Amino acid sequence: MTSESVHIAAATHLRAAHLRPRRALRAVESFLLSGGQQTARRNAWAAVVEDRRRARDRREAQYEMDALVSAARGSALND
Repeated sequence: MTSESVHIAAATHLRAAHLRPRRALRAVESFLLSGGQQTARRNAWAAVVEDRRRARDRREAQYEMDALVSAARGSALND
């Protein structure tokens, strides 16, 4: 393989990676990590995503509770 063909292949690969970032990430991941490590990384990321969802739900619930308390106080002051 000539130097030019190596550069063309690399450029083509980078373009494909840009168009399909998830597939490119998976390819790099499979190259660098063993199967168990891939599973652990994916499980860890799933846990992060779930923690963020729960935190968002807690913030929304707190906002609703604060609004109810504020409305109840306002109502009690008007009585």
